[in-house]
Order: sequence, then C-alpha cells, then structure tokens
Amino acid sequence: MSILRAIVIALAVAELTSCATTSRHQFAEPTPDWQVRSGQLLYRAPKITLIGDVLVRSSQTGDFELTFSKGPGVTLLMIRQDASFAEVKGVLAQGGWSGPVEQAPQQLRGWLELRDKLSRSPDRHSVQYATGSETFQFRF
Repeated sequence: MSILRAIVIALAVAELTSCATTSRHQFAEPTPDWQVRSGQLLYRAPKITLIGDVLVRSSQTGDFELTFSKGPGVTLLMIRQDASFAEVKGVLAQGGWSGPVEQAPQQLRGWLELRDKLSRSPDRHSVQYATGSETFQFRF
C-alpha cells in the first residue's frame, strides 16, 4: 500500500507543479500578416554552446514567438511573449515559466530580451546579441 501512496503523491506533485507553469494569459494567435523568419541560432553561455534551428514569428503589435530546436521533435526552448507577459517552455527553461516579463527568472531574461532586439532588426539576415554571459547569434 505504501508504494501506491508514493505513486499517488508523486502524481499529485507533478500535477501541481505543471499547473504553476501553465499560462492562463491569452496570447494573440499568429495570423498571415505576422512576419516569419527561420534559420540557425548559435547560443553560448558559460557552461553550454548550442547550435540549432530557430523559428521566429512576430506581429506589428509586438506579439512574439520563438522556437529553438535541435532537429525534429527536440524543442530546446519555446517562447510566447507580448509587451508585458511571457511563457517559456523547454529543456533550457528547466521545465517552464510564465508570468509578467519583469518578474522573469534571471536565467530567462536574456531570452526574453530577444523580442525587442529582433523587432528592431526585421530585415537583417544576421543578428547578434550579447547580454551578461550569454551570446545569441542568429542567421536567417
């Protein structure tokens, strides 16, 4: 009976934890007038260097989505963001986070700054951004 109890407790904790990172915020859905850019991202941090595929979608009103993946089916990071709120999922987000942008955990702040950086460079084929100990190099 104690094994069953441990399983039930583990499932309850997993359910409560997943609720904490699930966003109730209503993000705008992408429409045909959103700008779509795809390419490669080289991400460097003190203990990791990754190169992968990146898909960036953005609207004229500041809505933003970024998906960073390593091959089909391996999403490293997925961001949905607007002017005040963000939702981040994936391995690099250590499970996930959602909330007001100004309350983002330190390890996600560089990623959340990309919305502004990329929106100021809509037609560039190469965008590089460094913040703190992280470097992001995009090739579209």
